[in-house]
Amino acid sequence: MPNPRLTGLGTGLFCVLVMVTLGWLERLLLGVSPTAQTVYGVLFLPVCVLCGLWVRRADLAAAPVVVPIAFAVGVLPLAKDGDGPGARLMALATALATQVGWLYGGTLLAALTVLVRRVVLVAPRRPATPRR
Repeated sequence: MPNPRLTGLGTGLFCVLVMVTLGWLERLLLGVSPTAQTVYGVLFLPVCVLCGLWVRRADLAAAPVVVPIAFAVGVLPLAKDGDGPGARLMALATALATQVGWLYGGTLLAALTVLVRRVVLVAPRRPATPRR
């Protein structure tokens, strides 16, 4: 498995690009339906874990911040089309409200991944030879 180290900005761009791509692919394959939104939510979880694993040490706090933004941007293609910007905004709000479980779950996964990485990085190292 590759071991890239992305900056905070790189992590954000990675997540947004992957989620927008997934949103458009699902719209093409499944249309605008509750099934497409559920598949989108399920695919959001591994993206969150990868985001938490691939962010570099100095930018660990960025991962839980960028994943909800990426989810919101990526769900735009799955929101129902409307007659004007107001209807489009309401469709986006509805899509986000119905998929809030996936959004919170993915954000929690990214935060837990980052927290575990931080604990492992900060954990004191035991000496190889015991002291006498």
